[in-house]
Amino acid sequence: MRPIRFWTVCAAIAAPMALAACGGSTNKDAYIEKPVDDLYNQAMDQMVEERYTQAANSFDQVESQHPYSIWATKAQLMAAYAQYEAGNYDDAIIAADRFIQLHPGNHDVAYAYYLKAISYYVQIVDVGRDQKTTELAMKALDDVVRRFPDSRYARDAKLKLDFVRDHLAGKEMEIGRYYLKRGDYLAAMNRFKRVIDKYQTTTHVPEALERLVECDLALGLTAEAKRNAAVLGYHYPGSAWYGDAYALLKGTPEPDGERQSWFGRAFGSLF
Repeated sequence: MRPIRFWTVCAAIAAPMALAACGGSTNKDAYIEKPVDDLYNQAMDQMVEERYTQAANSFDQVESQHPYSIWATKAQLMAAYAQYEAGNYDDAIIAADRFIQLHPGNHDVAYAYYLKAISYYVQIVDVGRDQKTTELAMKALDDVVRRFPDSRYARDAKLKLDFVRDHLAGKEMEIGRYYLKRGDYLAAMNRFKRVIDKYQTTTHVPEALERLVECDLALGLTAEAKRNAAVLGYHYPGSAWYGDAYALLKGTPEPDGERQSWFGRAFGSLF
């Protein structure tokens, strides 16, 4: 996955760059005294040729050899992007973090935050594995949205946040189903309630409500089961999970003398 590109802008301004070389060079010291424009343009050529690891090294040399050049700052961010394109995501995160720390007021710092976030995002693994990286991706994407709400990076980050939240909710559901299958109903309920409370906008909420109905009935909490089913029916009336919850409760006996439907009573208590 490629993030919104920053380096193409740098390429456009790198071409006409013509800075004076920093002193004469000898064969022995050629590497040390290579002019900044040669180094930077070499790195940009390597980016165009998709030789990203070499490009990252060349951008590092821009900063190393010419730390006070105006191109050193740009090279720091470009090195981070080159590491990302090379698939060296941890190195890209480290480089982006360094840029943020050194240049918090730079006009390109929004891209550094975005690049850090996208480097976490592309490492998200399936829900069957540890989700630490997913949590880091969510935090980093949220940083982009909060700090730079009007930027194009924020718009892309918002879209990715939806996926990340759904992914984390999926992990909670997987654990909850495991506990439910084992008959550990209280532990399962805690997971399903977490999905409902923390990830309300995800696709997993209808199932979480239905699973709560299952847990409630297993524990003999009929009134609570009906309440959760009522919420499910109100918010997701066309969901298959609503049909499952209704089927589970169809055979639940009503107390003698009460003719109002259980949904009616549940809604009366809710609203």
